[in-house]
Amino acid sequence: MTAHRIFLVHAVDVSMAPASTSFKQQWPEASIINVLEESLAVDMLADGKMTPRMIQRFSRLGQYCVDAGADGILFTCSAFGEAINHLKTEQSIPILTSNQAMFEELIERGGTIAMLTTFGPSRQTLRDELAEMMRAKGVEVQVDSFMVEGALDALLARDQAQHDLLIAEQINRLSQYSTIVLGQFSMAAAATHPAIRTQARILTTPDSAVRKLKQLLK
Repeated sequence: MTAHRIFLVHAVDVSMAPASTSFKQQWPEASIINVLEESLAVDMLADGKMTPRMIQRFSRLGQYCVDAGADGILFTCSAFGEAINHLKTEQSIPILTSNQAMFEELIERGGTIAMLTTFGPSRQTLRDELAEMMRAKGVEVQVDSFMVEGALDALLARDQAQHDLLIAEQINRLSQYSTIVLGQFSMAAAATHPAIRTQARILTTPDSAVRKLKQLLK
């Protein structure tokens, strides 16, 4: 049987390795294709909000993936939920936002939840996406959001060790939560940092997304 062809669309290159690792560990049979479009993150920061033009760009990106034979598309960028959800109305193949599967897991799990991000625009986008999902399911879960200051700067400077340490230290300050969510693909490697001292369950976006796509494309 031909392997499912999954397109991974990235707005920053630091999301590529965590996504690849999750596929290798959980679904090695899948054929993954990486598409990197760094101007998405640059322009989102410059605009400070979602724009009609950005939504159109995601429509074109999605059509490109479909034309290239995608069986499914996973967007690893966490700040573009509105544009990705619009794309879902235009295409029939499975399309996931970076956090959709993880949010489904944490809603099912419940309890006290802390969500960590390192990219400013992601924080409100993730809160809005989660709130919309809870409304659709008729449930409510309390989630507190936290920015890990300095972590993204460290990662962009290729200092993975400092990036992961800053996240680990933030996790250790959140001992009152039963679940801690790392809200961006680029944060996933920090989940197993040896400095972490917590009894909380730590959810990462790539692991949840791969599990979901594998289920959808059985």
